[in-house]
Amino acid sequence: MKTLKIFLGWLIGGLLVIQLIRIDVPEPPKADPQDEIKAPGEITALLKRSCYDCHSNHTRWPWYSHVAPVSWEVNSHVKNGRNWLNFSIWNRYSEEKKQKLYKGIVKSIDWKMPPADYMWIHKNARLSPEERQKIKAWAQSHIREEEKPY
Repeated sequence: MKTLKIFLGWLIGGLLVIQLIRIDVPEPPKADPQDEIKAPGEITALLKRSCYDCHSNHTRWPWYSHVAPVSWEVNSHVKNGRNWLNFSIWNRYSEEKKQKLYKGIVKSIDWKMPPADYMWIHKNARLSPEERQKIKAWAQSHIREEEKPY
């Protein structure tokens, strides 16, 4: 029993100490609304519901995103997500970059995005197979004919 109390004391103490280690994602610069992706209303709603927390400048930061060590993972997801694709600056991307992103959306929407650990907490971000297909079809419709893999 004494060993358990010592262990719990060290565990709680460690958790308190790591709260001092802050890994902040810099707040993105304000994007011009003209830079935001333009998509049909239903697609925009799906993207905002399931993708925008990591792939835009409109991230909602829940309370646990400020508590280490969870905050480190959340910040990493957002930073990496924005680096890969940021819907808030879509119109700043070159056409070549947009083509790569459309292809990436087509590839990842079926099995990779949104990530399982994100959906575990954000149940509303789950996409049905039909919703995934709508996003995939929308992205495919923007891939230039010469860029489409057959």
